[in-house]
Amino acid sequence: MLTNAFMGKPEQPGDSELTAVLGPSRTLWDQLLDALSSEDSITGWDWHSSSVKAGWSLRLRRQRRNIVYLLPGQGAFLAAFVFGDKALEAIRTAGFPRTVTDLIDSAKKYPEGTGVRLDVRNSDDVATVKKLAAIKVKN
Repeated sequence: MLTNAFMGKPEQPGDSELTAVLGPSRTLWDQLLDALSSEDSITGWDWHSSSVKAGWSLRLRRQRRNIVYLLPGQGAFLAAFVFGDKALEAIRTAGFPRTVTDLIDSAKKYPEGTGVRLDVRNSDDVATVKKLAAIKVKN
């Protein structure tokens, strides 16, 4: 699992810093943002950090509801979700690859839902995140 490239950074990262950290994966980052925006899965985003130690993530929202967090790492990024029970059931019946359903089945449960983090390293991963985001929006 990737670690946040902006841990220990007190200010939110700039565009050039993000590009330097992500490298070629910056294209995947931008494709995901464009796709989620055009599909109306998200209506906005902002940089968020719960502490300097935790680092920075890009929080993608639909109105006031958090849909997914993107956490930049060296050469790739993580997509982090918190799913409720209805969304989990929809995911289990949506025909995801076994690697995704195994990840979700083994994910830690919190009072606010089940936390899932996926590495995003290629276009197949982007497609998976888009599909998960659509499920999150509907549930």
